[in-house]
Amino acid sequence: MTNIDQLSIDTIRVLAADMVQAANSGHPGAPMGCAPMAHVLFTQFINANPKNSEWFNRDRFVLSNGHACALQYVILHLLGYKVTMDDLKNFRQLGSVTPGHPEKTHTDGVEVTTGPLGQGISNAVGMAIAERHLAATFNKPEFPVIDNIVYAIAGDGCLQEGVASEACSLAGHLELGNLVVLYDSNGIQIDGSTKLGFTEDVLKRYEAYGWHTQEVADGDNDLAGLARAIAKAKAEKTRPSIIKVTTTIGYGATKAGTAGVHGAPLGAESLAAVKKLFGFNPENKFSVAEDVYKYYGERAALGAQKEKEWNELMSKYAQKYPELHADLQRRLKGELPAGWEQALPRYSPSDKALATRKLSEAALTALVAQIPEIIGGSADLTGSNLTRWKDAVDFQPEPTGLGNYAGRYLRFGVREHGMAAICNGMAAYGAVVPFASTFLNFISYAAGASRLSALSKLRVIYIMTHDSIGLGEDGPTHQPIETMAMLRATPNYLNFRPADGNEVSAAYISAMQHTDRPSVLSLTRQNLPQLEGSSVEKALKGGYDLKTYGSGSKLDLLIAATGSETSIAADTAKLLADKHGLTVKVVSMPCLELFNAQPDEYRHSVLTPGVPSISVEALSTFGWQKYVHCPIGIDTFGASGPYKELYEQYGLTPEKISQKALKVIEYYKNVPVPMLSLQF
Repeated sequence: MTNIDQLSIDTIRVLAADMVQAANSGHPGAPMGCAPMAHVLFTQFINANPKNSEWFNRDRFVLSNGHACALQYVILHLLGYKVTMDDLKNFRQLGSVTPGHPEKTHTDGVEVTTGPLGQGISNAVGMAIAERHLAATFNKPEFPVIDNIVYAIAGDGCLQEGVASEACSLAGHLELGNLVVLYDSNGIQIDGSTKLGFTEDVLKRYEAYGWHTQEVADGDNDLAGLARAIAKAKAEKTRPSIIKVTTTIGYGATKAGTAGVHGAPLGAESLAAVKKLFGFNPENKFSVAEDVYKYYGERAALGAQKEKEWNELMSKYAQKYPELHADLQRRLKGELPAGWEQALPRYSPSDKALATRKLSEAALTALVAQIPEIIGGSADLTGSNLTRWKDAVDFQPEPTGLGNYAGRYLRFGVREHGMAAICNGMAAYGAVVPFASTFLNFISYAAGASRLSALSKLRVIYIMTHDSIGLGEDGPTHQPIETMAMLRATPNYLNFRPADGNEVSAAYISAMQHTDRPSVLSLTRQNLPQLEGSSVEKALKGGYDLKTYGSGSKLDLLIAATGSETSIAADTAKLLADKHGLTVKVVSMPCLELFNAQPDEYRHSVLTPGVPSISVEALSTFGWQKYVHCPIGIDTFGASGPYKELYEQYGLTPEKISQKALKVIEYYKNVPVPMLSLQF
């Protein structure tokens, strides 16, 4: 270990401790323990340009144990990213670019939002998939235009989480030799020693997954051993690599090696002792020697040179492979091919009744032919989700004979949570648009990762089928009731429940156009008619007047509905008009979030003020009170049986809905119709 290496590592440790102490909040232990491995990784291996953090062929780094973010912020600062010393001093403060866990949307150089344990390492798997796919798609002999490595640091907590197991199992199967994980094995978690509940042989588990495994016994001091292990992992081309690095949490602190240094400031006395131990002036705070800045600046300059060389390679690539170069550049700019929307089908009422999952299959088949960056798959429900187009090639290692890395269809296996986290990593990597699919009920399995899609502003398309009691005989374990309410309550989501083919096409258009948010398409198992009054253009507003039944000059009732219940609402309105002489407007609301974003005048025109209103949806009524006076739905779990019988049992037939509607109309004859919050 050279003097500058030791000084740099100790500087990282002390700065991280200073940050936590100043904030009186945070986690000093892991940054102090991980400092040597992070120093070796960033000064000897990671190729990136701090002056252009979006250089596409940069190596990717993920801090999976995101509570250790002080480590990452210090490294970014030393390298010259847009993280100043003042930013370090404002750690965990409101409005700072150094939040309490890394956020992709906040900090220059942070690739993914981590903190919920296990997510980051799973994102790294997605990044490695994206790199392998793009390399197979665009690289040519003598033109390795995509050839970066994905590095991650993960802790004991990450490797205890099920999502990490799901993603890493798939990574081994896929032979992702471009993925290197450094496992910070410090033997401590919040409750104390990992011996309390985590005593498995992690490396044997990863060996069983198909990973290349190594161990560095002294991660506190053995920089040469760390460098050898990382170099060996980088040279491994057919297996992902994990390096178990044994470290001391809070190295140098009074409480080093204990849970006491995990998630609380060291305290003034202990921090002073640490600084004295490492040869720093205890009176100085946030101090960095010029030699350390210079050392890290040299590595940053090397990264800038790497980008310059890549740009020169791309110029030659453009001359020899102009079409491929143009397509890659289009993707990197975030542009979609011209006229892609025109490929999506349109429908009229005379067209055949089909399940919206089947209509989704037609839409997705049309899109993948126009937009080559769409890549994704199903969590072992391909035949039910209908997400694989006829000429699709599976993303698989070529030696398996199952596909190749240029393939665009992913077999996620029964790994819903891992699937969503992997798609987040793919979206964060760039130049691909990932989709994930399962039954709507099982997006709950993926909730930790799918929530991060929204928080991170990532365009991930969730194609969720079997969206209600309409799936029938599988029963309440598979029938979502509360799921849509949960999704609608999540900020930055677009939740679509299309009622026919036009609304399905609109859902895909909107999902592709909104680059900074995920979309959920909730699709039926049962066939639905193509509706009179629907259109792609109307559906893009999220809610619209479908049709008014009856001939009165004044509306007696408004029925809002989504998905499979929209046609039922139309039949109900027709019944009320024909049998009772009422005038009833049916409003289709395939996406409440898009509707909420419309101008007040438009929303007033659709949800007409002063008219009694009901909603019909075969899901929880939670949240509908914002839009209608009387929501009709299901506020219990479902049941097992043929779907038509279930709709009868839960009162979701035109006859039973009309009975409730008449009561609502009668009630408001004597009571003023209240304004709803949406209409202010």
